[in-house]
Amino acid sequence: MNDNISDKDKKDWQTFISSKEKILDKDFKPQIKNHLKVRSIDLHGYTLEQANNAIEKFILKSFQEYVNKLIVVTGKGIHSNVEKDPYVSKDLSILKYSVPEFINNNQNLMRVINDIQDATIEDGGSGAFYVLLKKNKSIK
Repeated sequence: MNDNISDKDKKDWQTFISSKEKILDKDFKPQIKNHLKVRSIDLHGYTLEQANNAIEKFILKSFQEYVNKLIVVTGKGIHSNVEKDPYVSKDLSILKYSVPEFINNNQNLMRVINDIQDATIEDGGSGAFYVLLKKNKSIK
């Protein structure tokens, strides 16, 4: 390593240090703040009719209140009494399947919904799902 620094390099360094100019940090990654307004509803113990009525009111009210993301917990249906009834479909009457189907078939709800997605394990895994609402463009 050379210990001799030229006068020009010293001058350039002093100019650089005294400069007020901001240098872009190429390693800096700004955190994008995601201001999601999130609400959740737990439908454990609801009948299918109660769950459908509750979810419809919940989605419409949340949209009016400028909520972006809904967490809908339906459970996995493993404790459902449906299992005991041989005349009832074991899949379609469980809220896990029926509530998303109800939402998808309800045009009034689908007008305010962007997407329905499976929930992550932190939010209930296979016993829950997300409803992502459209941006409410009415004046707050």
